[in-house]
Amino acid sequence: MRTKTLVTLSMALLLVACANEQPPVQEAPPYQIVTDIRQTMEWVLDPAVDVIWDSAGTIISAEGRTELAPTTDDGWSRVIFAAATLAEAGNLLMLPGRSLGDDWQEYAAGLTEASKLALTAAQARDADALFDAGGRIYQVCRACHNQYWADARDD
Repeated sequence: MRTKTLVTLSMALLLVACANEQPPVQEAPPYQIVTDIRQTMEWVLDPAVDVIWDSAGTIISAEGRTELAPTTDDGWSRVIFAAATLAEAGNLLMLPGRSLGDDWQEYAAGLTEASKLALTAAQARDADALFDAGGRIYQVCRACHNQYWADARDD
């Protein structure tokens, strides 16, 4: 009986000790913002989104019909890389020091989600889905620009 009481008491003390133990404090990662918002847009987002938009849809002109979808492995790889870059760029826009609040966060998350659709479409080599994803990306960009970029109404 005495052994059973000691084991029970030991278990209770162990549980109390574990319950009071605090998890280690995690420090924020030491990231550095290198570019301002306009540079990030111009140097990171714009080149990536241009690859997506230039790879989706059809151009009909006097010379005929031109499909923009890639026709080679390298072409589809470029779209995959661009879509991945754009999806991650949405995360860059949410970093402290760049974020301008809840609406901004929502637009940035929307950019990531729409870009993931483009990534999935490119991986599947689905030109129609890539076109649709490009439209979703455009809608997110336009909504954000209308609210946060005064010059956006002029483009």
